[in-house]
Amino acid sequence: MREAPPRRGLSRLSVGQCTIGVGGGVMMTHAAYDCDVLVIGGGIVGLSTAYALQRSAPGTRVTVLEKEDGPARHQTGRNSGVIHSGIYYRPGSLKARYALRGSAELADFCAEHAIAHATTGKLIVATERSELPRLHGLVQRGREHGLPVRELGPAQIAEYEPEVRGLAAIRVGTTGVCDFTAVAGRFAAEVTAAGGIVRYGAEVTSVDRRPWGVAVRTADDTVVRARVLVNCAGLHSDRVARLAGDDPGVRIVPFRGEYFALTRPELVRGLVYPVPDPAFPFLGVHLTRGFDGSVHVGPNAVPALAREGYTWPRVRPAELLSTLSWPGTWQIARRHWRYGAGEVHRSLSRSAFTRAVQRLLPDVTEDDLRPSPAGVRAQAVLKDGTLVDDFLIREAPHTVHVLNAPSPAATACLPIGREVARLALRRAQGTGWKPPAVESGHCV
Repeated sequence: MREAPPRRGLSRLSVGQCTIGVGGGVMMTHAAYDCDVLVIGGGIVGLSTAYALQRSAPGTRVTVLEKEDGPARHQTGRNSGVIHSGIYYRPGSLKARYALRGSAELADFCAEHAIAHATTGKLIVATERSELPRLHGLVQRGREHGLPVRELGPAQIAEYEPEVRGLAAIRVGTTGVCDFTAVAGRFAAEVTAAGGIVRYGAEVTSVDRRPWGVAVRTADDTVVRARVLVNCAGLHSDRVARLAGDDPGVRIVPFRGEYFALTRPELVRGLVYPVPDPAFPFLGVHLTRGFDGSVHVGPNAVPALAREGYTWPRVRPAELLSTLSWPGTWQIARRHWRYGAGEVHRSLSRSAFTRAVQRLLPDVTEDDLRPSPAGVRAQAVLKDGTLVDDFLIREAPHTVHVLNAPSPAATACLPIGREVARLALRRAQGTGWKPPAVESGHCV
C-alpha cells in the first residue's frame, strides 16, 4: 500500500521541477495534485466508488481516506448481510433501480472473487389480517419489477420454513446473503493493485476548497490535494459536507439496530421477514440465516446517543446535541413517538423483544436469543422531520456528497459506485482534465 507523503501548508506547493502558487485562481499543474479524485470513507460505497473510478477511467489517480484501521468498520460490516431483491422499493426510485441491477452484479462479483455468498430466497410473512393488503401490494410491486414472486398460504409457508407461522406469505427467489466486509476488502485490494492509495487511520479534520480543487487535512497533519472530493463518510457525511463549506440540507440522525443470534439456528432455514410498515424506512425484526450458517434476529431500531453509539452507554455529548438541535429530530418524535416507544421498550426488555420474534417464530424463547453486535444506521432527516427514503447525492464545486445511502446500499454498491464515479469524473473533466492524458508525476 502506498501512502501520500506528508505535505504541510496550503498556500504554496513545490513538486519536482514545478513550483506553483495555489491561491488567487492560479492554475495547478498535474504533478501538483496528490491525486485526481479523493474519496473520504472506506465503507462499501466509498470503496466501490474508488473501484469504479479506476475501471471506468484507467490511470485516474485515486486516494481513499478512512479514519478506522481497516475497511467496513461501521454500517457495511454491521448489518444482516442480505442481498436485497428490490421488492420493497418504489418503481423508478434510485433504490429500486440500483437494487434490481446491483443484486445480480454483486452475486457475480462474489462468485468471481470467491467471496462467501448464497442466493437463498426469502419469505415475507403476514401474521395479522390487517397486513394482507400490504402483502398483496408487495406482490404487485414485485411483478412490476419483474421479480420471481410466489404467493403462499399457511401450508406452503411450512414447506419452506416448518417452524414459521403466518396467515399468508410471498417468496422472493432472488434474495440472498453475502460477506459484505469481504466485498469491501476486495474493492480495496483492487484499488491498490491498480495503483490507487487506501489510507487507514486517516481521519479528516478540515477541507479547504479552492478554485483549483480541494485540500484535505487529516488528524496527523497530512494534507492531500485533489481535483475532486467525493464524500462517502456515511455516519459523518453531513459533517464532512459542512467542512467543505456546503449546506447539506439534512442532518444525520443515528438509529441503532440491535441484533441477537439464535442459539438454535436449525429453527430457521433461510430469510424470514414481516410485512414492513410503509411509514418507516425500517423493515422490522426479521430472521436471517447468514452465509456462515448462523441466524441473526433483528434489528430493533432505537435512537443512538452517538453516531457510533453501538450500545446505550456510548454517549458523545456534542453529537447528541447536534441531533437534538435539529428541528427534524423533534418532528420525528412528535409524529412517531408511539412507534419509537415500542422500539425502546423492546430494546430494554428481552421478553418484549422475544414476543415480537414469536409472531413469526412461535417456538423461540428468551434463552434462544444471545446478544450480537449492533449496527447504526445513518438516517438523513430533513428539517421538517421527513426521513429521506432514497439515495441522496448532491454536487458542489469540486465535490460530490453522498448524503444518504440507506439499505440497499450494500446490495447496490456496484451501480452506486459507478454513478458516483461518473459524477466525480464529470467534475474533474469540467476543469479540462482528461484521464490519463498526462502521465502521473509530469508537469504540463
